[in-house]
Amino acid sequence: MGRPLVILLAALVIPAVLPAQADTTPAPDPIVQLVARLDLERYKATIKGLTAFGDRRQGTDRNRAAVDWIDAQLRSYGCSDVSRLKYDYQPSPPSPAGRGGQGVRTDGAGGQGVRTDGAGGQGVRTSGGGRYRGIRARTGVNTDSLKQPDARVRALDVQPTTPGAREEVYCTKIGTTHPDEMYIVGGHMDGIGWGEAANDDGSGTALVMELARVFSSPDVHTDRSIRFILWNNEETGLNGARAYVEQRHALQGTKQEPKWLGMIQHDMMLFDHGMPRADGTLAPEQRPEADVNIEFQSSAKFSAEAQELAWVFQRANEKYATDYPATVSSHMTNTDSAPFQDLVPAISLRENERGTQIGAGWDPNWHQPTDLYSTYGDKDFRLGLNAAQTTLAALAGLAGATIR
Repeated sequence: MGRPLVILLAALVIPAVLPAQADTTPAPDPIVQLVARLDLERYKATIKGLTAFGDRRQGTDRNRAAVDWIDAQLRSYGCSDVSRLKYDYQPSPPSPAGRGGQGVRTDGAGGQGVRTDGAGGQGVRTSGGGRYRGIRARTGVNTDSLKQPDARVRALDVQPTTPGAREEVYCTKIGTTHPDEMYIVGGHMDGIGWGEAANDDGSGTALVMELARVFSSPDVHTDRSIRFILWNNEETGLNGARAYVEQRHALQGTKQEPKWLGMIQHDMMLFDHGMPRADGTLAPEQRPEADVNIEFQSSAKFSAEAQELAWVFQRANEKYATDYPATVSSHMTNTDSAPFQDLVPAISLRENERGTQIGAGWDPNWHQPTDLYSTYGDKDFRLGLNAAQTTLAALAGLAGATIR
């Protein structure tokens, strides 16, 4: 009777050898880790760096210096294939009816082709196909240097534009398994209005540059390629984006150009203070219910695919953005995604809907001397950062990003 008891006691003291347990700890979400690499102060610093060149108006020395600066920044991030697209810009003769100057279409008071024919009441359609509603404030393009009270900024912006050769910078995150397929991510680096073009479109340019920095980290890998491009000549009619389409669309599928999977534009990311009051003024601070507007164009050839792409971005915002939500609208217009919309799914991220809200005066700094870095506060800059989080998260999922 003693032996079984010894065996029993031994069994209690010596643990049984069991099969190895599988580790059930979930792997870290790489998208969470990538979004965490975006930083408000870095985003602000990049915008600040761009405003050192004034409004960066196309066809000027300040524009060319800004192109060089962007090129150097992208190289410092380690972004692959830093290149320049070159084209020639010859402006059309000014229209006798035009009021905006600087080569910008201003059919009525709206500027850059935003239709404002009529008094702004019921039934008036914007260029994107939407309809104006609510209170509208006057908007347009400032061409008067004396409306810029800051002598330093006025001196930066004084050189006029001249026709001729133009350049815009791009770089590429090269995919590891499908390098021959890519998403195009853009923002335009030129501006007008005798300010610093901090929001239009320093905010979008800095966003794209910050995405290039994060994706270019050596420990980040993507299945598909992502091209980061900083358009020139947006303010004159999307000429830099049109030049890219003209030169590179037919090259898709060759060693010179991967196949385009989608185009994502960022244009004016900071200012969502709501509808103008009855006297035309706006709230001094960002409204708590501000949001990132994700637009597609319902009349485009690829509208169904672009709408689905927009919802991918909205879902990415809901899951990964820290502060502001995103909304989807169907009236994308007047920005560098337009030349792509009949060729590939194309969307635009911005502070407000372009045609019906910005065209109705929801941003009093648009093309004005007040578009200065100092105009905006952290609540404004954080809206742009949330747009960056939205695009980074969506692209990481679409391109198959991993960290290793």
